[in-house]
Amino acid sequence: MQIIQSLSEISGRYRALFVDLWGCVHDGVHPFPGAVEALKAYRATGGKVVLVTNSPRPRDGVAEQIAGIGVPADAYDAIATSGDSARLAMYQGAVGTRVWHMGYADESDDGFFTPPAILDDPLAIERVPLERAEGIVCTGPADPYADPSEMRPQFLAAKTRGLKLLCANPDIVVDRGGRREWCAGAYAQLYTEMGGESLYFGKPHPPIYDLARRRLAAIADVGDASILAIGDGPQTDAAGAMGEDLDLLFISGGLGAEETGTAIGGSPDPARLERYLAETGVAPTYVIGTLR
Repeated sequence: MQIIQSLSEISGRYRALFVDLWGCVHDGVHPFPGAVEALKAYRATGGKVVLVTNSPRPRDGVAEQIAGIGVPADAYDAIATSGDSARLAMYQGAVGTRVWHMGYADESDDGFFTPPAILDDPLAIERVPLERAEGIVCTGPADPYADPSEMRPQFLAAKTRGLKLLCANPDIVVDRGGRREWCAGAYAQLYTEMGGESLYFGKPHPPIYDLARRRLAAIADVGDASILAIGDGPQTDAAGAMGEDLDLLFISGGLGAEETGTAIGGSPDPARLERYLAETGVAPTYVIGTLR
């Protein structure tokens, strides 16, 4: 493992980047200083940037969202989202045709319930109350600050009926502008712990990496040995990269900032970083405080 100060120190070894968004490029409110510039500089050398995100939104929705918070289109080449992978599975019948949708209270669907264009004959999906549902689709919690355990009564009823839960975002938590929020992954985890069956399509699971490779192949012929994964989530970004046998640049100033002693714009404390990596089982190729 090597602690680096800038992406440019190692970027010449790779022809493409699989880059996590939340916690690496932005905090849900603003881009991180230096992150956008680092990606632009990499692309200027001919490198390709695929944003690989556990957002439940389709890629067009993510592009619109990040543009609104200051991440421009010239900072990346393509986007692969867990939402796209999950939506494709849903319209192929992964959890039935009548689904109970769990989502943010202010969510406007962002295209998730629009059939994917690549399917010739998508199933007709109907959103119904839990008591009529054949399956559950979770894009996020209604209240991201409420404890997931509040869903135990509904999950018990669903588990008893053998309903599967499709999780469109395996992230457990994210930090939005410094405030921590629960994500869909926390609810899928609870459902599984209660004995239910959860289906995952984002990091660290293979479907999103298959999608990312297809998006990359559409613009360049790049083998896995020339791809660098960048992320801050031990259970998602890191586990996914390790499982796919991709080199990993771990961002210590994201979800693990406090544990690794990474100050804003700084580097991790080496001793605290070593403990954190040992505790989480992360074995990165490189570590950087923040993407820059």
